[in-house]
Amino acid sequence: MGGVRTRSLAAVVGGILAFLMIVVLVVLGALITGLDRSGPPRTPVDRDSPPPAAASLPDGTDPVAWAGATAPDADIPERALQAYANAELRQRERTPECRIGWATLAGIGRIESRHGTLGGAQVRSDGRVEPPVIGIPLDGTNGTRLVEDTDGGRLDGDPDLDRAVGPMQFLPETWQRYGADGDGDGDGVADPHQIDDAALAAAGYLCSRDRDVTDAQDWWDGVLAYNASGRYARDVWSAAADYAARTAPTTAG
Repeated sequence: MGGVRTRSLAAVVGGILAFLMIVVLVVLGALITGLDRSGPPRTPVDRDSPPPAAASLPDGTDPVAWAGATAPDADIPERALQAYANAELRQRERTPECRIGWATLAGIGRIESRHGTLGGAQVRSDGRVEPPVIGIPLDGTNGTRLVEDTDGGRLDGDPDLDRAVGPMQFLPETWQRYGADGDGDGDGVADPHQIDDAALAAAGYLCSRDRDVTDAQDWWDGVLAYNASGRYARDVWSAAADYAARTAPTTAG
């Protein structure tokens, strides 16, 4: 009898272990599948792909009225879209050969800060982003490069290391070179936490080195100069292409 009970107990234990192993395999499979689904989107573009096509804003466009009419289709906060439109028009005056478009700027704004709303921030009616969007310290860990402080913490609040700042995520040193007063108040103050200033600075940065961003090589060079990551550039391309498609004029059939 003792032997029978021992064999029965072993069979029960073996059955439980087999069941647990099946559960573990199922859970692991679900986790792996879940990670696969939630990974970064793969975009079928590379440096040979043309820039995202978006119609240029006509000269004399009122950015405020245009953004108010376009924001619902674009699915971009109206105040942010106004800044991107303003930056296209203002940069066209400065470097007409560059032909920067609002959709590329919106693509960068989407990836960098969700158009100034990252972490619960909001873009106020005056264009100021509150609370300010400030990146992690660039200390050389977690895939970052080491960037020691260049501005005494004036823009990013960090006296030891630099951090990217504002809705377009400029490094303080880069902002010193490309910062722009884009809000039209004429005070000459360039503020990376003000979205009109930040969008115009981004346009100037993309248009530097005599780029024409309707040319594929110049577009990719400009975006990769902004962030030297192929995945980043593809994500910007996809976002910009999506915004252009959402707002493309329709022709009655």
